[in-house]
Amino acid sequence: MSEPRPLGEPRSWPRDFTDRLTAPLPGVRALARIAREGKLRPVPEALRQIAELPFAPGSLPTAGPTTVALTWAGHASWVIRIGGLTVLTDPVWSRKILGTPARVTPVGVRWEDLPRVDAVVISHNHYDHLDAPTLKRLPRETTLLLPAGMAPWARRRGFTQVTDLDWWEGVELPAPGGAVRVDFVPAHHWSKRTLTDTCRSLWGGWVLTAPDGRRIHFAGDTGYGHWFEEIGRRYRGIDLALLPIGAYDPRWMLRPVHTDPEEAVRACQDLGARSLVPMHWSTFLLSAEPPLEPLHRVRAAWAATGRAREDLWDLPVGGSRVLAEV
Repeated sequence: MSEPRPLGEPRSWPRDFTDRLTAPLPGVRALARIAREGKLRPVPEALRQIAELPFAPGSLPTAGPTTVALTWAGHASWVIRIGGLTVLTDPVWSRKILGTPARVTPVGVRWEDLPRVDAVVISHNHYDHLDAPTLKRLPRETTLLLPAGMAPWARRRGFTQVTDLDWWEGVELPAPGGAVRVDFVPAHHWSKRTLTDTCRSLWGGWVLTAPDGRRIHFAGDTGYGHWFEEIGRRYRGIDLALLPIGAYDPRWMLRPVHTDPEEAVRACQDLGARSLVPMHWSTFLLSAEPPLEPLHRVRAAWAATGRAREDLWDLPVGGSRVLAEV
């Protein structure tokens, strides 16, 4: 790993990060095809599955300086307890986000039940991962860790502890159990928030390393590709791989930017991760697959590998699990 960067460091970045794309963005023909086919939502009869989506909110686990625990708030939003810190990933507590139907399961953790939030990591600036109304709820001195080029966005909204990073860069967060290392790593995706800012900021995932070496990879939003093997090579001994399994149909359009369940299982193997933690499903219906299909397919794909069933952490929204200490 590289030497940690200073927290809050002012940085200068390229005008855009288009050269980091691993697949071309959809062009006019693709957009015309999707408009013609009209296939970006499940068919009406599949919507009956919404009532069966797993939702089981409970109390957050008791967490001390040596605890590593996860609670799924829904979509790509996690409450991670690590080294005595509470870290949120891509927090979206809003009922509805721009351009998308309202969430189909409630948020798994009530905002008022959260402990003090020590840090937030953001994977990229799409509205289902960067939710301004949710961030507005946080104290402005909360530590925000962001992709390169996003610090100005956060500072304009009054946040004072803002650090944006390039791929393979990291910082250390002081914690009761010892420093928690947080590294920004590549993903197969893109960024856009307005009509004029395509790829003006970077996108990626995060690796969180506890003081005792236990390690979590939060992939953010990503397609399948070569980066997973490289992340696994650089960050050995990943315990938990939080990987997206939803928003994948139609594949001809979404394959470059969203892993399907089978690709998520393969990515977990590429990372050398001990356990797969599925996410990015069961919350917002962003594409055409039936709501329960991602869960059925990831369970089947995991079983086909012969790996232990308990190493597939297919939590319900609101569910928690604690990683055993080494």
